[in-house]
Amino acid sequence: MYRSMPFSCAPDDLQQKVFAFLANSANHGDRPVHVVTTHGAAVFLAGDRALKIKRAVRFPYLDYSTLDKRKAACDQEVSINRLFAPQIYRGVVPITQRADGRFEIAGDGRVVEWAIDMTRFDERQTVDLLAEAAPPETALLLDIAEVIAASHAAAPIVARGPWIDSILRIVAGNTKAFRAGGFDGAAIAALDAASRAGFARLQPLLDRRGEQGYVRRCHGDLHLANIVVIDGKPVLFDAIEFDPSIASTDVLYDLAFVVMDFIHYDRAAAASVVLNRYLAITSDQHLDALSALPLLMSMRAAIRANVMLSRPAQDAAHLAEIRRTAESYFTLACRLIAPPQPRLIAIGGLSGTGKSVLARSLASTIAPLPGAIVLRSDVTRKQQFNVKDTDRLPAEAYRPQVTAEVYRTLCQRAARILAQGHSAMVDAVFAREDERRAISEVAERAQVPFDGLFLVADLATRIARVSSRIGDASDATAEIAKAQQAYDAGVIDWTIVDAAGTPDQTLLRATEALTTPRAIPRGAGA
Repeated sequence: MYRSMPFSCAPDDLQQKVFAFLANSANHGDRPVHVVTTHGAAVFLAGDRALKIKRAVRFPYLDYSTLDKRKAACDQEVSINRLFAPQIYRGVVPITQRADGRFEIAGDGRVVEWAIDMTRFDERQTVDLLAEAAPPETALLLDIAEVIAASHAAAPIVARGPWIDSILRIVAGNTKAFRAGGFDGAAIAALDAASRAGFARLQPLLDRRGEQGYVRRCHGDLHLANIVVIDGKPVLFDAIEFDPSIASTDVLYDLAFVVMDFIHYDRAAAASVVLNRYLAITSDQHLDALSALPLLMSMRAAIRANVMLSRPAQDAAHLAEIRRTAESYFTLACRLIAPPQPRLIAIGGLSGTGKSVLARSLASTIAPLPGAIVLRSDVTRKQQFNVKDTDRLPAEAYRPQVTAEVYRTLCQRAARILAQGHSAMVDAVFAREDERRAISEVAERAQVPFDGLFLVADLATRIARVSSRIGDASDATAEIAKAQQAYDAGVIDWTIVDAAGTPDQTLLRATEALTTPRAIPRGAGA
C-alpha cells in the first residue's frame, strides 16, 4: 500500500521540482492530485491516471540514483508487470523541461525524469485495506489462490543456485537491520539461530525443488497491498523489477508472502483458505515441501519488518506507527519460525452433514499456522479422474474399488503432510470401520495426536443441504442422501457431533470436542 507522504522527501533537487510540478493540479487539467510514496517511489494520482516516479535513492537492495537507472527500472517494471496486470500498466513517459525551465509530461524539451504511466484503480480496493476492514469473502480468496497458481505455472524456470545462496544473506541482512533498529537482542539472536538452523535442515529439500523446476521468476513482492480487486477479480501488481534475483525464488516463497500477510492482518482463516486452495490446484506437488513454510513465512515477515524500518516518516506520530508495524512483523517472524507439534483430524459423516463447511471453518484454528491442510475426498476423487472439481462424475467413478483407492490416497497424503510437521484434516464420509481405523493408524505411525469427529444430522436437513449446493465438488444428490440412511457404519468410536444446526453451532461443538480431553472413546453404532 502506498502511504500518503509529502513530496518534499525527494533527496534530489531537480527531482524535488519535478515532484512539485506533478503535485500541482493545474498540470492535470485542474483535477485534484493525491501524492503517495513508498521508500522507493512517488505516485501522483489524478483522475483516472497514475504517474509513478522512482525516487532518486540507493539502498543495499536497489539503486535508483541516476536518471539512466531510473529509466531502466521503469522499463523493466512495465515489462514485468504487464504479465500480471496489463490493464494497469500503459507504458513509460518522459517528464521534460523546456528552455524556459517549465516542465511538461511527454513534451519536446530535455528529459529530466521518467514516469510509469498507469491506469488508476480504486486505492480502497487493495487487499490489505479490505482485510483490515473485514474478513475477505471466500470467493475472493479462492480467486487469489488461483491467480497466484496461474502466475507460477506461467513463470519461467530459473537456476536454483542464486536463490539458495541468497537465503543466509537475507537472514543476515534482517538480523543486522533489527539490531540497528534496537529490537530485543535475545529475540533477534533466537530468530537468527532458528532461521540458520532451519536453512541447514531444509537446504537438501530446497535443492531438490530447484532441480524439479520449482524455482521460477515470480512476482517477488506479494504482500497484500500489491493485490488489488478490479471488476471483482484480484490483480497482482508492483512486481519486483529492480533485481530479478529477488524475485527468482521457490514458488512457495512467493506464496508465503501472501499467506504470512493475511496472518499479520489477523486473518488466519483467509491465509488458510488461500494455502489450501493453492495446494488443491497444484494437486500433491508441494505436500513434501510444507516443512519449508515456517522458514519461508518467517523470512517474509522479517523482510517486511526490515522494509518498514527503512521507511521515511512524516512526523513523530508516523514514526511511532512505522515502529509498531515493524515490531509486529518481527514478532510474527519469531512466532512462525517455531511451529508447534502437528495433529491429524478426521471429519466423517453422511452427505449433507456439513463436513466440508466445518473443515474450512476449523482448519485455521489448528496449529501450526496458517492451519491444517484439508484433504477432501470429493476433490481427491475428481483429481484421480483428471476433471474439474465441479464436473460431475459417472456412477462407475463411485465403485467400491475406486472409493478404496480414494481413501488410500487420503491416508498417504495425510501421512506426507504430517511428516512435514504440518497438521492435516481429512474430510470424507468414513462410513466403514476399516476406513476410520486406517486414518487413525496414520496418526499413530506419525506419533501425533488424532481426533475423529463424526457429524450427524436428520435426513430432511441432509437432503435440503445437498439439494442447495451450487458449484461444489460433491456429486451427492437427494437420492444418494436417502440411500445412505441404510449404511451400517458399525461401531463409531469417534466423537459424535450434532450437525443439524447452523454451521456456527457445529463449529462450536466441534471446537469443544477437540479441546476436551477424552479418557475413553465416545461413540455409538450407526
